[in-house]
Parts: sequence; C-alpha cells; structure tokens
Amino acid sequence: MKKLIILAACFFCFAGISQAQRYAIIDTKYILDKLPEYKDAQKKLDALSEQWQKEIDAKQSELDQMYRNYETEQVMLSDELKKKREDELFNKEKELRDLQRRRFGFEGDLFKKRQELIKPVQDKVYNAVQKLAVARQYDFILDKSEGITVIFADPKLDKSDDVLKEIGVK
Repeated sequence: MKKLIILAACFFCFAGISQAQRYAIIDTKYILDKLPEYKDAQKKLDALSEQWQKEIDAKQSELDQMYRNYETEQVMLSDELKKKREDELFNKEKELRDLQRRRFGFEGDLFKKRQELIKPVQDKVYNAVQKLAVARQYDFILDKSEGITVIFADPKLDKSDDVLKEIGVK
C-alpha cells in the first residue's frame, strides 16, 4: 500500500512537471511576408541594390576597357608610361573594390539601409510575439523559419497567425 501511494505521488509530480513548460512555434518569414510595410521596404532595398550594382558594373566595364587598351598599347609604350598606366589601373581597381565594400560590404550602405527600413518592421513583430508570449504565458517561442531545425511541429502549436492578428494584419 505504501509503495502504491509513493508511486501515485511520483506519477502526479512527473505529470505536473511535464505540464510546467508551455511553448509555441512561429514562422517569422511567413509573418514578414504578410506585412505590406516589409514588402515595401524589401522593394526599396532591391531597387537600391540594383542601382548600386549597375554603378559598380559600369566602373568594372570601364576598368576592363582600360585593361584592353593597355594590353594593345603596351608594346609601344616606354617603361615610364607603362608604369604610369599600371598605376592608373591599380588605382582604378582599388577604387572599384572600395566602392563594392562601401556599398555591399559588412556595415556598408546596403546593411545600413536594411537596418533603417527593415529593423522597425522586425521590432514590430518581436513586440507582438513578446505580447503574445506574456498574454498566453508561454515559457519560450521557437522560430521555425531560420536558425533552428524543427523536424516536426504540430500545426496547432504554430502561432504565426496569432502574431499577425496582434500586429493588425488579417
């Protein structure tokens, strides 16, 4: 009888522990794709990126032309003129690499513009997720869009639509 009482007490303790943690799963990519301001920001970023890439491509073709001209005229140039042209080519190439780094490099113009345009939208989603977590008393919320691998998730645990409702998107 004593063993039965201890076994029942253990069973209820483990049952209580297993119910202690509440969690949910969201898909931020799905959420962001449903937000019109995110789509607008992404279009602006794509347009800027395309414009900057065209600028870089133009400078690259100018550099390529300079190389071709140098190759054809190299035989007729004096050593002093060769050195001068090589320096010009080197400077032009360095200028092109600097432009690429300034536009697309780590903490470059594209990165800064992305922070300016997309970060407010991401913050809005984060705040909605935080509100949902507090309101429904979730211990943690997993994001299945990036970063972690979710092999299987019960669809009833996916609260992405609830986050969209919290933001005001239907």
